[in-house]
Amino acid sequence: MNAVRVDNITVRAGGKILVDGLSCEVKESEFLVIIGPNGAGKTTLLKSICGLNKVQSGRISLYDKPLGSFSRRDLAATMSLVPQNMEMEFSFSVAETVLMGRYPYLGMLEQEKRADHEIARQAMEFTRVDHLAKRRLDQLSGGERQRVIIARSICQQPRIMLLDEPTAALDPSHQLTIMKLMQRLREEQNTTIIMVSHDLNLAAMFAHRIVLLQEGRAVQSGIPGELLVPEVLQQVYGCLMHVDTHPVTGTPRVSLVP
Repeated sequence: MNAVRVDNITVRAGGKILVDGLSCEVKESEFLVIIGPNGAGKTTLLKSICGLNKVQSGRISLYDKPLGSFSRRDLAATMSLVPQNMEMEFSFSVAETVLMGRYPYLGMLEQEKRADHEIARQAMEFTRVDHLAKRRLDQLSGGERQRVIIARSICQQPRIMLLDEPTAALDPSHQLTIMKLMQRLREEQNTTIIMVSHDLNLAAMFAHRIVLLQEGRAVQSGIPGELLVPEVLQQVYGCLMHVDTHPVTGTPRVSLVP
């Protein structure tokens, strides 16, 4: 079953076409990574899937239901978004931040119940930030902060999780930690993962399938071994690339050629 189906969508902003007749599918519990050069439409596609961008034409469906048929509350209970830049006006504690993921399930002025606090605790434990529960966000490192935002997203108990470059600006150790978290989430909770990334090698190691965008269109989609080949990458990115096989993982390994 498809968790997400995008049929021939077009998105415009300020008179510019950001996504142009794009179609793709994401199967339930699949780990899909969206790649492409800057301005290819990756973030626009992600925001369109979760209803933050208005689609001028085409259709987006979640589990065979039109996106527009979901209320905001139902949509928030179905999918969560980890944005590229998370700005918070006030510096909440880690526990307070993660508990915000329960808001879609609360009524007007309703307080969190014991069950909500338990779900938040489990999310912090899953992402290994439970020892930071009383710390403020502005006291955390970049990797810790990213795991807290992911914990908040997990606290929503979504069937689909969208992530916009969650490993950007993190060191290799924290990048690997985030990717392994997503892998565990898919394997243990059957969550569908849709991630935008510029890191072709991380995509190769963890994605079931990759969608390559260029100028708002889906150029190609497929498993990493089929898609990450020099001819395709060089045409889209406009630079020479060498692709061989990683000696440990057996996945494609992409290197720039000076």
